[in-house]
Amino acid sequence: MPITATKLTRAAGLSAIAAGLLFTAVQINHPHLDATFVTTTEWTVRQGMKVLMAALALVGITGMYLRQTKETGVLGLLGYVLFSAGYLAMLSVETIAMVVLPSIAESAPGYVNDVLAVSTNGSAAGDIGLIQPLISFMGIAYLGGGLLFAIALFRAKILVRWSAVLLAVGALAPIAILVLPQINFRLFALPNAVALVALGFSLWREQRTVTGQSVHKAASSSLHPAGAK
Repeated sequence: MPITATKLTRAAGLSAIAAGLLFTAVQINHPHLDATFVTTTEWTVRQGMKVLMAALALVGITGMYLRQTKETGVLGLLGYVLFSAGYLAMLSVETIAMVVLPSIAESAPGYVNDVLAVSTNGSAAGDIGLIQPLISFMGIAYLGGGLLFAIALFRAKILVRWSAVLLAVGALAPIAILVLPQINFRLFALPNAVALVALGFSLWREQRTVTGQSVHKAASSSLHPAGAK
């Protein structure tokens, strides 16, 4: 089976759908985070889902950008670079959380609890080293890049526009934590998750339409060759 740009783009759409579904699933009944929970099997499973989600989302947004490079322009490039950097940082943080934190949970529970606190919009009681700026960069790149990328997608008018609006809402929603700190912060992941699913499906469907039109044109050409009377 030949690998074509259309097939790769459709695969990117499916990756975005899968990422959005994983992003939603991992928020359901999420337990309180502490050093004890880090040593459980559930932690490993949830972190594995987050790592896979970040990787699939990166593939998905790459496909979205490459499909409309010309239409999104410089803003799209800036948004994509920043957004993808946020997902790369997220992939790194979640991998560290899955592999490293369980191994030091018993010997350094205070450090683990501080890392978990920072990762959930809290503050650390002690020094957690370079993971602090990594988490900060992840948040800034993810939210800022998501907003710029959403605006670029909306202006491009290729993928369904309401999903781009939802992606922008997801980027701005965490600001509400400052005003309404009592709200479960995991709810703010839902707009991004739904946006990924919708954008992924729109990308997949758009490429399927392009494929169908190409097949139809090829069939018409074979039935009515140039010069036939």
